[in-house]
Parts: sequence; structure tokens; C-alpha cells
Amino acid sequence: MKLQKFVHTRLTGVALIFFLAVCWEVAVRMGVTTSPSIPRVSTIFYTWGKLIVSGVIAEQLGSSLYRMFIGYLIASMLGIFIGLMMGYFRFIDNLLEPIVELLRPIPTPAYIPIAILLLGLGTEMKVFLIAAATFFPVLLNTYSGVRLVDPVQINTGRTFCLSPTEILWKIILPSTIPQIFTGLRISLGIGLIMVVISEMVAANSGIGYFILQAQRTFEVSQMYAGIFTLGVAGYLLNFIFIHVEKRIVHW
Repeated sequence: MKLQKFVHTRLTGVALIFFLAVCWEVAVRMGVTTSPSIPRVSTIFYTWGKLIVSGVIAEQLGSSLYRMFIGYLIASMLGIFIGLMMGYFRFIDNLLEPIVELLRPIPTPAYIPIAILLLGLGTEMKVFLIAAATFFPVLLNTYSGVRLVDPVQINTGRTFCLSPTEILWKIILPSTIPQIFTGLRISLGIGLIMVVISEMVAANSGIGYFILQAQRTFEVSQMYAGIFTLGVAGYLLNFIFIHVEKRIVHW
């Protein structure tokens, strides 16, 4: 009975990670791989612990999260606002749809040369790239959410003499919130990816810069520790986001 309960919990996923880590450790200890690029898991975790205690991880990750959340916040506000406007007002949709579909397929890293030329190598460049990468998922999900609102609800609001602004605020926005959160959740992961890419291209701080510098100086354990930090950070951000979403979109 206990085994059956265990199988139906997320502890099975934790057990799988632990099993893979043990296999990695055993393979290196037994000499299955002798590459210096693949250290023992125990060595990686020992190095990771030292970096946490010394404050290096907190400093580098803090810089990355600061940049990420500024860009993410800007993109989220713009994406929700423009998505609502495009979804509800036909004129704005006709006006902005061509430029949105023109810019959306362009990979964000393609903007890096332009961003460096216009904004330099500082935080502004990274914030711009993160905002550019996270903007479209929020916009498109918000737009789709508005389009999926039942017309009967909108017509009922008009029957009660609600203004377009009141319909947008009291009917469309509450109905669209689940789709908005879907876009926000997708963009959260993209933002973390983009901040690492931007820091690897041009930065003197941040977890992306830390990983690249560790690779360049052949501090392999530190490199893996930085990558593991990203995995943990991404998992925790997603965990927190899901719980916030459940509280707000409780229905």
C-alpha cells in the first residue's frame, strides 16, 4: 500500500534524479569515463556547497534574477495591455497584427548586435533582450484569451449599458486571466534562458557569465554547479508561480 502511494507522488521523480546521480557517481568512480570534463557528482555538490557558503552563487544569481525580472515585468505589462487592446478592438488588431507577425518569428538572439550598438553592454541591453523574448508569449496568449470570451457575456454587458472600458475590465479581463497566466508561465522560463544567453555574450556578472568563465578557466566543477543552480532556480520559480496562479485563478 505504501509503495502504491509512493508511485503516485512526485517523490518518484526525485527518486529518479537521485538514481541518475548515483549512476553518474559510480560510473566515474569505476573509471567508465575518465574525461576531466565529467567530474564526480559528489565533487560538484561539494563545490556547489562551497560557492553557496562563500556567497558567490547568491551574488551571481541575484544579478541575473534582477535583470530577468525587470525585463519580464516590462514585457508582461506591455503584453497584457496590447493583447487586450488587439483582442477587443478590431482597429488596433488590424493596425498592429502585421508588425507583430513580422517581428515574432525573429529569434531574440538576432537582436543582440543591435542591442549592443544602441544600448551598450550594460544592464539595459540585457533587459531589452529579456523583454523582447518574453513579450510575445504573453501577448499571444492574452489575445487568444480575449478571442475565446463568450460573445453572450459581452452582449449581456452591453445590454446592461456597460461602457467598452467596463466590459473590458469587468468581463473580458477576468475571463482571460487563465490564458494570461499561461503566457506568463511560458515567458518566465524564456526569461531565464535569455538572461543566461545575454550574460554569456557580454557581461561581467551573473550566473551565465559565471558558467562561461568557469568553462574558460577549466573550473569544471564550478561550471556544473552553476548549471545545477539554474535548474534549481528554474524549478523554484515555476513552483512559486504555480502556487500564486492557484490562489489567483482558484476557480
